[in-house]
Amino acid sequence: MDFDRLVHQPTRLRILSRLYTQGEASFTELGENLDLTEGNLSSHLRKLEDAGYVQVEKAFEDRKPKTTYRLTREGEDALEDHVKRLEKIIDSLESD
Repeated sequence: MDFDRLVHQPTRLRILSRLYTQGEASFTELGENLDLTEGNLSSHLRKLEDAGYVQVEKAFEDRKPKTTYRLTREGEDALEDHVKRLEKIIDSLESD
């Protein structure tokens, strides 16, 4: 069973899961909630954005830049597919 390597990577899986449950999150919130450095978070978000799994919105709030991320439909589908694959593995282990 082949996994989407982009989703299967632990840090990106955590990011996708957080956005899936939260709807959207700022760069700062993601970094704090997931305990990731800015560089690490930025690198993973860029890969997810390039794949079309996350959408980025840049705006100003009280004259300060704010970057917000949310899952795209493709990102939701990819995460849901990943979870289904994991469930199949668990189900097959339980039936053994």
